[in-house]
Amino acid sequence: MTDQPSADTGKPVNKNRNRPIRSFVLRTGRMTVAQSEALDQHWLNHGLEMQDGEIDCNQVFDQAAPLTVEIGFGMGDSLLEMARADPQRNFIGIEVHTPGVGRLLAGIDELELTNLKMYRADAVQVLNNCLPNNSIDCMQVFFPDPWHKKRHHKRRLIQPTFLNLLEKKLQREGRLHIATDWQHYAEKTLQLLEQSPAWTNICGPNNYAPRPETRPKTKFEKRGERLGHGVWDMIFKLE
Repeated sequence: MTDQPSADTGKPVNKNRNRPIRSFVLRTGRMTVAQSEALDQHWLNHGLEMQDGEIDCNQVFDQAAPLTVEIGFGMGDSLLEMARADPQRNFIGIEVHTPGVGRLLAGIDELELTNLKMYRADAVQVLNNCLPNNSIDCMQVFFPDPWHKKRHHKRRLIQPTFLNLLEKKLQREGRLHIATDWQHYAEKTLQLLEQSPAWTNICGPNNYAPRPETRPKTKFEKRGERLGHGVWDMIFKLE
């Protein structure tokens, strides 16, 4: 966006200066017919709207149960599998990319799940405006954009401000589970969490976690393994 001159000084004013830094870029992915139909037919039953404000989880779901929230569920395959495998737990997925939302909606309908809802919105805004404090039992962030160029590191989701927000939203002893296939991101994230007195590494100081069976492997992850890529899991508990 081109800077526009200020009416007071005549100097250029950067209109992006006060905008929050986002950890994602909206991609214009093409939706399949099935994804588009699922969005039209099933969003009303399984979608949550950010403009509706703070939710009451006991009213959103048919059961009172521990809540897992996943940020950036992609095409939704692993989140769908987790919700199917653990019907005694409620799940909320947050994603900005419409094709993945459509695909997950189709999966929810096919499996007739009642314990999985979703937002199509910026996760930080959803956390700030929609999810009550002390409401989340487990937060999942799997394979976030690593923003590998140094000048883009400020766009990484896992930052001190984000962790401060999670400290409000998670219940005491709630868990934060992060997985990444980018080693530098893993190292910096582990260091950041280890330095915070609010978080305890459940696998011991400075240790990565073995992938728990509750986190299904995605097609992307399996492909990376065949190519020799590593994956680093970190699981921390909120004190």
